[in-house]
Amino acid sequence: MVDNEEIQQDSKDTKTVIWNLPNILTFSRMLFIPIFVALFYINFPGHFLVCWGLFAVACITDLFDGAIARKRNLVTNLGKFLDPIADKVLVLTAFILFLTIPDIFCANLGNWAILLAVCGVVIIVAREMIVSGFRMVAASSGEVIAADKIGKYKTFAQDLSVGILLFAEGWRQFDDGMFAVVVNIIGVSLFILSVILTVISGINYIAKNIHVLKK
Repeated sequence: MVDNEEIQQDSKDTKTVIWNLPNILTFSRMLFIPIFVALFYINFPGHFLVCWGLFAVACITDLFDGAIARKRNLVTNLGKFLDPIADKVLVLTAFILFLTIPDIFCANLGNWAILLAVCGVVIIVAREMIVSGFRMVAASSGEVIAADKIGKYKTFAQDLSVGILLFAEGWRQFDDGMFAVVVNIIGVSLFILSVILTVISGINYIAKNIHVLKK
């Protein structure tokens, strides 16, 4: 028979694994998502800047949770599972929300820009779904598909684009001058770059891991 003390100890160990600091930081990023959506639409002075601050905090926690997990030997399967989900859902949520306020993407480029923005967001969502599908199939065969450098550059460009576009829109609420225009154009340019990197990294993932579908 299994000793009750052993069962209680296993339960404590499981809770310790789940509620370690890196995982708590990851959970906090997931909780940021509904708050981010609410603040995006609650119209008060500076609400876009508040969203920008919240997104910046989420990005900072993303930098620290992985570093802490590796340094303190707290890497867990739960963390590996939740961390990329939290990152992708937050960024994809931001881009989709941007489409509901066309000025964010086309304030200085004309209405045609929103059509390109929609195509770009669709490409980003499709790429994440395809890569996630590849990873699920590979995992079922006991294989792990790691992120490559292009994918990391893509993620950095997406994060930077979201942050700059939010900051530009927040600044424009108070001063719709040249500074807001320039910052917005920089954010849109980074969005275009992130779409290009998304396509390249997606093709790279498929090319490198096409054997997964042949098994």
